[in-house]
Amino acid sequence: RWGTRRGLLIALGVLFIGRAILSASGTAGLSTEGAFSPAVLTLLTGIVIILAGYGLYEPASYGIVRQVTTPKTAAMGFAMLYALMNLGGWLLSFLGPARRAIGIGGLYWVFTGMTLVALLVSAGILNRRTMTDAIASARAARGEDADTAKTGIDGRLVKKPAGPPQPVLKRVLRWLREHPMADPRFSFFVFVLIPVQTLFAHQYLTLPLYVKRAYEGTWLGANFEWAVNFNPLLIFILVPIVAAMTRKTNVYRLHVVGTAIMAAPTFLLAFGPSVPMLAAYIVIMTFGEAIWQPRFLQYVAETAPEDKMGAYLGVARLPWFLTKMITGLYAGWFLMHYIPEGGPMNSGGMWLWHGVVAIATPILLLLAARWMRSNFRD
Repeated sequence: RWGTRRGLLIALGVLFIGRAILSASGTAGLSTEGAFSPAVLTLLTGIVIILAGYGLYEPASYGIVRQVTTPKTAAMGFAMLYALMNLGGWLLSFLGPARRAIGIGGLYWVFTGMTLVALLVSAGILNRRTMTDAIASARAARGEDADTAKTGIDGRLVKKPAGPPQPVLKRVLRWLREHPMADPRFSFFVFVLIPVQTLFAHQYLTLPLYVKRAYEGTWLGANFEWAVNFNPLLIFILVPIVAAMTRKTNVYRLHVVGTAIMAAPTFLLAFGPSVPMLAAYIVIMTFGEAIWQPRFLQYVAETAPEDKMGAYLGVARLPWFLTKMITGLYAGWFLMHYIPEGGPMNSGGMWLWHGVVAIATPILLLLAARWMRSNFRD
């Protein structure tokens, strides 16, 4: 309804407000006494607003990529978006000196300022004329008819003439019928990725403490953040290369191969602490991620009708939310029982179980290949 450009700018504005409130919660001198102190309530308010901003940001950003790319450039467009997001995550590894100099509160204000800069730069680059020309050029390349498009040339939804009012029950049934999860194949494809996505959660739930404890007394153990933050850098490098090589490959086949490559190296860590094994795990796992993850988001964005982009991307992100929640419930238990601080360690057993969970995704995708074929054509 707002259009992708306006939606992106609104999302960045909401993120700026949320981060400003979050930053103020720890630096404005608010009272911290009690579970519902002014500082805590301000912090929670900022977090909620930030979450709302991200909920707006992702559909808008992927919607823009969808609107301005053609079948020849779509794979690279979505790949670069995913790669640049990961580059931002890797740059955080250099903020240690800044955090020690200005504190975590000051660092939050730096992030707030960077969000404002992003808002202003986006508003300047993605002006209406630029967006109009880009969308028109992409539509011409795709051979789309502007008269039948659901969005206008500026990316906003085309308003349809209002028909006679319908009963509430009929509207509810229609909403359920048109919901993304009403398609069993789409729902299966989205939720079957949960097992392999647990490896994403282990990147920050398990890997930091694993490296710190299993490699204690070594340079790597004292600088475990380098191992943890190596994945985003590799993603930034590999994703564009892999996208160029696999642009014409069937999306479902990429998911089977990519998730298998991502899950398999987890078993290398089952042999126990080893720097070469750890390096191989990170590199091979990241290569597998580079194969399937950007194409998954591309598939969802291109499958979604233009007027239901938010709903489809929301459903696609629901499993990742569930993954973080589910993995968080058992990751700590495995850390305490397999690599307790100061106690006997069996890190191999821990990673063996994590590998068994992750490998379920490519196995299920392979078993369901014939059933899923109608949703994925070459």
